[in-house]
Amino acid sequence: MWFYDLIMSLYAGLIRLVGWKYEKARLWSEGRRNLAQRMRNEINPSARIVWVHVASLGEFEQGRPIIEEIRRQHPEYKILLTFFSPSGYEIRKNYAGADYIFYLPIDTRRNVRQFLDIAHPEIVIFVKYEFWLNMLSELRRRQIRTFIVSSIFRRNSVFFRPYGGAWRTALETFEVLFVQNEESKELLADLGFDNVAVTGDTRFDRVAEIARSARKVELIERFKGDRPVFIAGSSWGPDEELLIPLMNDNPNLKFIIAPHEMEESRIARLLQETRGGAVRYTQCNETTDFSHTQLLVLDTVGLLASVYGTATWGYIGGGFGVGIHNTLEAATFGLPIAFGPNYKKFKEACDLISLGAARSIQNYKELAAWFAPLRDDAARLAEASRTARDYTQRHQGATRQIISTIFPNR
Repeated sequence: MWFYDLIMSLYAGLIRLVGWKYEKARLWSEGRRNLAQRMRNEINPSARIVWVHVASLGEFEQGRPIIEEIRRQHPEYKILLTFFSPSGYEIRKNYAGADYIFYLPIDTRRNVRQFLDIAHPEIVIFVKYEFWLNMLSELRRRQIRTFIVSSIFRRNSVFFRPYGGAWRTALETFEVLFVQNEESKELLADLGFDNVAVTGDTRFDRVAEIARSARKVELIERFKGDRPVFIAGSSWGPDEELLIPLMNDNPNLKFIIAPHEMEESRIARLLQETRGGAVRYTQCNETTDFSHTQLLVLDTVGLLASVYGTATWGYIGGGFGVGIHNTLEAATFGLPIAFGPNYKKFKEACDLISLGAARSIQNYKELAAWFAPLRDDAARLAEASRTARDYTQRHQGATRQIISTIFPNR
């Protein structure tokens, strides 16, 4: 494994090298500086630890129902939460549901041994992905109970390649692999794994909780008034290229756009090119007059999930890049949704399309053609809305199944 260690070290060195130029790279490196000492200062050596690891913010949302159910059912454990990416850690580093929150160290043998010596977990839960070879090898050697949840396996992944032997061995670490679909179970069976449970995606439980606890935001309610709202969540530049003409072609509707990243140039363009008037959420207060404002740019973090509940239609960004963002947060409120073409890795997006509650679009013409019937035909809108909501409700329950397996007879 010396070659793998070398690759990990070079990877960390490269990120440190570009830290002066890229904010995420700087945070990635700084967050791991003196990590072992900070862990020693915080983690109680006598505590019983459940360690949950997530890559970033999306995986955190999948792991959150499990964390909170462990906290509720098993208060005898302390929760250690780790992130790989700054985009997750920096937003959730103060999350009250975990007792200790850190970055995951670089996956070298020395770092792994040091991390596990300090963390001393009794139970380890990886969420969806993150197959770190040294870490999994050491967990296996120490015989620490280890699980992976909400995972998906595909035929073209490294586990099924001729050169994927090390990753296939890594899968032997898991006491149970909780997967999202039957296809994953069948693929793992081909490799000889029978310790696989199809429990679905814990995000369905998370979005159900979001819907139950959604709060009305007075400023959003005043902006909306008595007009229907179209909301776009986690938008990127190519998404906004389509949303701007959609707004300008529908002057009687209100729009809320929540950019995935708060780039000032993109926000400025939204404000300038929306003919019906636009304003930033962070520049509004209790006296703001929205009577001549068509667009509200949601330039803040933490409100989007609740704001979906005020809307009638939705658009999910990211589909013209590496992949769409969370569709379930919108669907749980019964929003018909559209998104770009890069969605096929996301089972829920494929399901929603097949059910008629979502549409993938390539350009503005397709977006407008999808939207017009849902805008003008109340019966069609009601059917799509009901379908989206029913889909999210039918797939709840993964968290309960996972917890009852990890903590039997409790």
